[in-house]
Amino acid sequence: METTIEKETIKTINPSNGKELKSYEYMTSEDVENTIKKSHEAFLDWKTKSYEERGKIIKAIGEELQNHKSELAKIMTDEMGKLLKQSHQEVDLCAGICEYSAKKASEVLKNEERELQDGGKGIITYSPIGVIYGIQPWNYPAYQVIRYSISNLMAGNSVLLKHAANVTGTAKLLESIYKSAGLPEGLFSVLVIDHDQSNDVIKNKLVRGITLTGSPKAGETIGEKAGKALKKSVLELGSNDAYIVLDDADLDLAVKTCVQGRIYNNGETCIAAKRFIVVDAIYDDFRDAFVKAMKDLKVGDPTEESSDMGPMARKDLREKLHDQVEKSIANGAKVLCGGEIPDGDGYFYPATVLESVSSGQPAYDDELFGPVAALIKAKDEDDAMRIANDSRFGLGGGIFSKDIEHATKLAENHFDTGMVFINKFGLAEPNMPFGGVKDSGFGREHGGFGMKEFVNVKSIMIAKS
Repeated sequence: METTIEKETIKTINPSNGKELKSYEYMTSEDVENTIKKSHEAFLDWKTKSYEERGKIIKAIGEELQNHKSELAKIMTDEMGKLLKQSHQEVDLCAGICEYSAKKASEVLKNEERELQDGGKGIITYSPIGVIYGIQPWNYPAYQVIRYSISNLMAGNSVLLKHAANVTGTAKLLESIYKSAGLPEGLFSVLVIDHDQSNDVIKNKLVRGITLTGSPKAGETIGEKAGKALKKSVLELGSNDAYIVLDDADLDLAVKTCVQGRIYNNGETCIAAKRFIVVDAIYDDFRDAFVKAMKDLKVGDPTEESSDMGPMARKDLREKLHDQVEKSIANGAKVLCGGEIPDGDGYFYPATVLESVSSGQPAYDDELFGPVAALIKAKDEDDAMRIANDSRFGLGGGIFSKDIEHATKLAENHFDTGMVFINKFGLAEPNMPFGGVKDSGFGREHGGFGMKEFVNVKSIMIAKS
């Protein structure tokens, strides 16, 4: 009698109702090894192509993303629960990154010439290094992939992707889109693998760089493994972004923008507004208006136009968030709205506001990856900036003030973060660098900076003739 060994599978779940969407088989170790070899072989040819040749295909990927916009947006919403309209916005951002990268690579990566001390000529080139391995999260299922893969493809590298298990369908669709745009076989490959297999990919001699977007804990683990293997890494990690509201702020604008900054993408984004530090003079007015606006939000089916917020992406993520809220309350925080898991199907969590937030509470010290806002009263501007920087994180932050010049100086000289948003909330821009400091990681993406993360800055020195 023959026995059949059933392969392990990944199952994707719709967070709106908890029902299974699809299952995917894990790759064998042999499949992974062959995929890496094919990726390296594809790189050897791709690196010889001109920026114009690469750019033509990268631009075509952007066009194909738009051609598949409805399909891609739907699968993102089905797999992780973001509002359908925000999934459409994500595809637009991805297409914009393709357009920008295709246009700017030749300028960003062009050779530089310098005169040598002996009168000879020096040439600096930015040469691609090989296979780049990306480990990406679920919260922006298309954007996170586009962000690192397009810049590396333009630089002349090849790309491997291990996506979060719950958005495997999005990963596979992106792979199909890249191929339909004309990207040569092997240059972009999805690995459906477990953690042990992923560790082997990091060790593989043909893999030259590792990029991770994830939690600080994941960053410590992957950074250590990459360092041990002497591989360059880029780590884009979590944060607990502070948004400062000064006494001269436009209160209506501040409230509206802070609400959107907290609940955009269902509140599940590293650069979301999370701590709201308001000076004493206007604290009560801001708090009252902010709580009312959060209470008025409609949480529901992300495919419905009337919904302001969808479900959290997974059950365990909701449980972790709720545990952080309860621990904050146990340590002195007060709930002004929300804070309870609702009955019914799906992984919904209400827009929640906590007051009396201070050090020693998860709402102050840690990242709350979901629609929970922490209100903190500051004595004045200096106190507000002190509180904002009193964090192990340093990804983004915000300032609300009518005095743009003064706010800009505060951003330049005092905010200890990689990004600062003035009178707006944090969204990525293709032509501006993205990344943080401290426990929010290191390395930059966008704005041309991502193209230089995984290249060999090569010196060629020619004797004076």
